[in-house]
Amino acid sequence: MNEWLIYRGTGQPHEGIDRLPAPPPWRNFDGHPVVSAPAPIDTASTRRLGLQQDLAEQYRPRPTELELVNAALYLRRPLLVTGEPGCGKSTLAHAVAHELGLGRVLRWPIVSRTVLRDGLYQYDALARLQDLQLARTAQPEQCIGPGSQETSPGDGIGRYIRLGPLGTALLPAARPRVLLVDELDKSDIDLPNDLLNALEEGEFAIPELERIADRHPEVEVQDDDGGRVTVRGGRIRCRAFPFVVLTSNGERDFPAPLLRRCIHLRLDTPDEDRLAAMVRAHFGPEAAERNRAIIQQFLDRRPGEQRSADQLLNAIYLTQQAGEEDVGTRERLADELMQPLNRVR
Repeated sequence: MNEWLIYRGTGQPHEGIDRLPAPPPWRNFDGHPVVSAPAPIDTASTRRLGLQQDLAEQYRPRPTELELVNAALYLRRPLLVTGEPGCGKSTLAHAVAHELGLGRVLRWPIVSRTVLRDGLYQYDALARLQDLQLARTAQPEQCIGPGSQETSPGDGIGRYIRLGPLGTALLPAARPRVLLVDELDKSDIDLPNDLLNALEEGEFAIPELERIADRHPEVEVQDDDGGRVTVRGGRIRCRAFPFVVLTSNGERDFPAPLLRRCIHLRLDTPDEDRLAAMVRAHFGPEAAERNRAIIQQFLDRRPGEQRSADQLLNAIYLTQQAGEEDVGTRERLADELMQPLNRVR
C-alpha cells in the first residue's frame, strides 16, 4: 500500500486522516471557534455501503480513483465526479466518510430551483415575526422598554436560523466534513458560478447576523446535524476544508472557473467483479454465485444502453421472493426491472 494514501479504499475505518499534512499555503484556513465532532454515519451511508458485510468487498476503488480522491484531500479542492447513473458517484462520498471516520455525510441534492443560499442557511423570518406577535399578545408589558424585543432584535434570532449542508460543511471543524453536492448538472445555469466564492474562500456571511454583530457578536444557530453552533460576527469560516464531492451525470458542461478549482474524476461503468462484490455486500457471501445469471444479464447490453446498479440490486431482491425453482418468473422479473434507462418503450 502506497504510504502517501490517506484514503486507501479498504473499507476498514482507520485514523489516516490524522496523517493528512498541512494544506498548501493558498488553501490554509483559520476559522474559529472549533466546533465539536459531527454525528456518526447514519442509514444514508449504510443503505449504500451494505455495512452488514465487508465494505472492502462492496466498494473497491481503482488506482486512479484512489489517487484522485487523495489529491482532493491533500489539495483541499472539490472532487467533481462524473459518470453514468448508478456507477457509484454518490457512494464514493459515503465510502470516504466511513473509512476516515468523518461522520455523517452532508447531502445537498440539487434541482433546477436550487440557489446557493439553500445550501448555506435558511432564515425563517415569518416564524420569528409570528412568535414576536404572540409574545406581545401574551405579555404586552414585557415588550416595552429598553430590554424589550423591539429594541433588542438579536434576542433569540438564532432559533430561526438553520445552516444548510454547505454551511455546516464550512463550520470550523478540526477534521473535514464530507459534503455531497448531488447532481449539480441539474441546477440552474447560475449555481455553479455562485458556488465559486464559497468553495474558493471557505467562508460566507449571514447578513441577518452581521447587521447586529455590534450588539450580539456571538449567536447560536442550528446546524444541518440538528445541533447548536456559535457564529461570531455574522460570518462562518472553515478550518479544515471539507471533502466536497460534486456529482454529475454529464447532462451539461460546467464553466471553466469551476472546473479549474476541482479535481475531475470520471467513474467507469461497474464491471463484473465490482457488481459481484456489491451483490455480496448486500445479500451475503454466496449471493453473487447464486445470481450470476442475473449479473451477466445486467452486463449484456447494446452500445449506448444505460443501466444503473440499483436496477441489478432491485432485480436480485425481487427475484429472490419468487423462489429458486420458478425460473420463468425470475427471468421475466429481471428483464422487466433491468430495462435500459435510455430506452423508450
